This record gives sequence, C-alpha cells and structure tokens, in this order.
Amino acid sequence: MWLWFSLAALLFWSGSDLFSKIGCQDSRDRYSHLKMVTAVGVVMGLHAAYEVFFNGVEINWSIIVTYLPVSCLYILSMTIGYLGLRYIELSISSPICNSSGAIVAVLTLATAGLSEDLPPISLVAVALVCLGVIGLGFIEAHEDEDLRRARQDASNHHYAKSFLAILLPVIYCLLDALGTFADSIVLEKLDEDSANVAYELTFLVMGIICAFYVLVIKKQKLIARQEAPKYTGAIFETAGQFFYIYALADSSHVAFSAPIISSYCVASVLWSRLFLKEKLSWKHYMAIAVTVAGIIILGILDI
Repeated sequence: MWLWFSLAALLFWSGSDLFSKIGCQDSRDRYSHLKMVTAVGVVMGLHAAYEVFFNGVEINWSIIVTYLPVSCLYILSMTIGYLGLRYIELSISSPICNSSGAIVAVLTLATAGLSEDLPPISLVAVALVCLGVIGLGFIEAHEDEDLRRARQDASNHHYAKSFLAILLPVIYCLLDALGTFADSIVLEKLDEDSANVAYELTFLVMGIICAFYVLVIKKQKLIARQEAPKYTGAIFETAGQFFYIYALADSSHVAFSAPIISSYCVASVLWSRLFLKEKLSWKHYMAIAVTVAGIIILGILDI
C-alpha cells in the first residue's frame, strides 16, 4: 500500500499547489493569502476533530504548546508561500519551495557533522538544489522584459520582474526547512498523530484570526467562485498530509516513498503548463531540472 499512499500524496499536494495558485494569483485581492489560510484552517480543523472524536487521537494543551513553535514555522511559511503565488509562476515557485529539503540537509550537517553513513552524493544533491534555485533567481532577474511578456501572453497573466517574486518562495523554503528540522527534534517527545492534530488545531486558530481580520476589520466580502479554489486547495493539502503520514509509516519502504513524494513539484510544473498555460524559457526549465534532480536524490537518501 505504500506505493499508492505515496502516489496519492504526490497527486494531492501537487493539486494543492495548482488550486492554491488559482485562488491566490489575483493581484487585485490584497487579502487572498489570508483567505487561503482561513480555508486551510477550516479544513484542517475539521480533520483534527475527526481524528480526536472518531480515531481517539490524544490531544491536550501540553501537546499543543510543545508543538507550537513547529506549527508556527509551518503556518508562517505557508502564508508567505500563498502571498508569493501572486507575483510569480507556479512553475518557478514550486521547485524553489520544495528545496527546503536541501536546507534541512545543511542544518543537519552543521549540527551533527558529516556522518560516515552519509554518502558523498548527498553533498552533490544539496549543491544541485542550491545551484538550481540560484539559477532561477538569476534567470528571472536578467530575462528581457519583452521576452517575458511574450511568453506570458498565452496564460493571460503577466508578472512584472521583481526581487520580491523570488524572495518570497525562498523565505518559504527557509522557514519550512526550519520547521522540518525542529519537527525532527520535537517528534522525539510527541506521538506523530497527536502532533499532527496539534498542528491542525493551531492552523484552525490562525484561520479564525485571519477571517476576523479580513471580514470584520477590513470588511472584505467573500465571493463563492473566488473562494472555491482556495477550499479545494485546502482539501487537497489536508488529504496530501494524511497520505504522506501513512506512506512514511511503512519504514521498510521509506527509501522508495520519500523520493516519489518529494518530486510532487514536477507534477505541479506539469499542471501549471496544462491548466494555467504557463510558459517558461528553456533556461528556466534547465534550472528547474537541476533543482528537481537534487530534490529527488535527497528524497532517495531520505536525509
């Protein structure tokens, strides 16, 4: 079953990328990223309630507080990621965001040192990811504006050249990596199911806070057709997390499931090409290929 769980996680998380992009790409909606946080919070809150009341997962204030720093890192990274989708193509954003595994590897090497069990290819993988991300940033910064506009005409959505466009997914990557690194430490004390419920409940609280700010303080209105992609993306995000946990639960096949799941950004790039009509230059695709190659190697090594 590990293979089906892994493929399900890949499809759901890449689907979450697609629908989150659709829900957050309107530059006229200054609060789309906060509405997306509310959508994810609502769906995750419902899933947390199911886990507690039907599956008997233990949850209390001590667990929530213990896991709170990790939850905050993840939620902040996702909020910034949703904001970033307003400024850049999903084809570029997703591979950068998924590079967090390389940062985790760097943090692990920095704190634990170079283990004898760590193959040299892991360093090559980290270098590939870093090279690919830096390459994407360089290409975005130096692309001719006329060529940029010409290739974006097909998608009917234009993005201006902007330092912020690359910076936001990079910040997401760094925060997500810190969250993952902290996760590995905190989960030595907590049950994984309880930690996941604590994360989902914290996301629910943040979703409620965002809803209050947007709807009550800023007096914004919700339009069903604009919110539907956000809640679809939220459902996909929560489902992906569910299948991810069960895929990795089969410890004997982690070496196979991890690279499958970690390559979901490849599917995200495919969906953006098929459904959003995003077109990139060959230089973009070369940099993405280098980044994805590093991500998959890290997934295989399961650092």
